Amino acid sequence: MNDLTKLSLRPIAIFLSITLALSSLFYFLIIYSGTIRGGWGKYAMGIMWCPGISALITMKILKRDISELGWKWGDSKYQIGSYLIPILYGLVAYLIIWLFGWGGFYNHKFVEAFGKSLGLGPMGDGFTIAIYVILTGTLGIIGSAASALGEEIGWRGFLVPELFKSQGFTKTSFITGIIWGIWHMPILLFADYNSGTPSWYAMTCFMVMVVGMSFIYTWFRMKSGSLWTAVILHAAHNLYIQTIFTPLTSDTGNTAYYIDEFGIVVPIVTIGFAVYYWTKRDQLKPVSNNKNH
Repeated sequence: MNDLTKLSLRPIAIFLSITLALSSLFYFLIIYSGTIRGGWGKYAMGIMWCPGISALITMKILKRDISELGWKWGDSKYQIGSYLIPILYGLVAYLIIWLFGWGGFYNHKFVEAFGKSLGLGPMGDGFTIAIYVILTGTLGIIGSAASALGEEIGWRGFLVPELFKSQGFTKTSFITGIIWGIWHMPILLFADYNSGTPSWYAMTCFMVMVVGMSFIYTWFRMKSGSLWTAVILHAAHNLYIQTIFTPLTSDTGNTAYYIDEFGIVVPIVTIGFAVYYWTKRDQLKPVSNNKNH
């Protein structure tokens, strides 16, 4: 088993088993309703909290202190970086999309609808877009972080440090990314967690993206020692990709094949960022595995 002989599989097996058991309920509810918006979004919130609840239960079973999950805030420069990185790779990806005409900037109907919702009377589209981005990017991060926290207590609070003890940065990032991606597959394949592309295409793009993102998340988590970096990364990604850049992009024909988490551009850009953080892996300190759990 090589490196796996150094790794106790029991904690990971317990965590993944509980995560699957809890998630199965919400898989059923989402698939049965046919949409991730089922239960007015409560099903989606529920499934996002399954990894976090599983991690807390696992820590209790293993008689570990939950402080090991990385609750400390750490150096704020990593938290700021965590917020900015998704904006940066999202902006790079969507500038490529807009410049090549794979999607248009901007979606006039969306901007008009938001402008009317403000109730402030007529205003220029540029001003409306600015207000939307500012309000969504600030106030929206609170709600986005509330759901992202549920996943990140599990994935980066528990799983990443557990794997990192023996597997190091590259293997930990890759393994976590694969697990993270597979966990999403039931709702991608059997519900509407997709932007309108064929399932095989959406699945491929999504898996490439989350594996790439996993390298970024692992680096920030292990460098800062704080799970909050992952929470902010996750929240900012969902906010800017799903709620800002994608809605502001108009359909030019085959746009679904290029935008969002299920098109090809964002995954390619995130892989570029993953390579960058992979080159910085030597900055991470090894974590000893001297506990017998």
